Amino acid sequence: MHPVVNEIRDALRGIYPDSEALALAKMLLVDVFGFTTLELYGGKDKEISGKRRSVLDEMIRRLKKNEPIQYIIGIETFCGFTFEVNKNVLIPRPETQELVHWIADDCQGKPSPRMLDIGTGSGCIAISLSKLVEGAKIEAWDVSAEALSVATRNAEKNEADVLFRQQDVLLAKPESARYDVIVSNPPYIAEKEKANMDANVLDWEPSLALFVSDDDPLLFYRKIALLAKEMLTEDGSLYYEINQAYGSETVRMLEELGYHSIELRQDDFGNDRMIKAKRP
Repeated sequence: MHPVVNEIRDALRGIYPDSEALALAKMLLVDVFGFTTLELYGGKDKEISGKRRSVLDEMIRRLKKNEPIQYIIGIETFCGFTFEVNKNVLIPRPETQELVHWIADDCQGKPSPRMLDIGTGSGCIAISLSKLVEGAKIEAWDVSAEALSVATRNAEKNEADVLFRQQDVLLAKPESARYDVIVSNPPYIAEKEKANMDANVLDWEPSLALFVSDDDPLLFYRKIALLAKEMLTEDGSLYYEINQAYGSETVRMLEELGYHSIELRQDDFGNDRMIKAKRP
């Protein structure tokens, strides 16, 4: 193993499990400093000195403070595409990829489906769907101007055609536009769940995109479902990523609003994570 790998792992020992510290070390050296696999595993020596050494030292310092590696290197891969991420947007999760692929599979063969992504953040859902679903016409909303700036850059870098709009969904009224798909991964972590969260999420990722009041954990889901009743096409579908603790409650709320053909799916970790429902 290259000596710098061991150096980074040793610096992070006691803060991260040894296997995670090793993975972080490799990620920094490959993604930031251009190491090859051969160089990582004891091939030709490759020095890090001067300004590059200062950059590495600063990155190690940030890792010691539990800052997510994705924010430190500034990118994350999602559905095979590369996305800029920073403190203004959530880091895309593997579970969300499963939701995107579900929608993309359902839309195959449909001519120019119209889609709306509510709470787009980095734009990962909207942009990935734009790339995966031929002819899709996609709009995406977010309340945060800073998040929309990141999403716009991501669309440009991935050559995706997405219309972004600043919109607070809680204040939104039904519009005349009609969509075949409305999708949302809204804030769904109840305040009471903070005590069980890792510091690298709690201290660094934007709380605006994470948390909802304990008093009404389905606040965003209910509002979006009410909008979707008016804004989906006759055969349109609503898709959610959900809090695993509220799967049955979310299904019941949709049933009470008249949605039908409701399907609750688990993610690859076995947790209730995704819902699809047909417009009333």
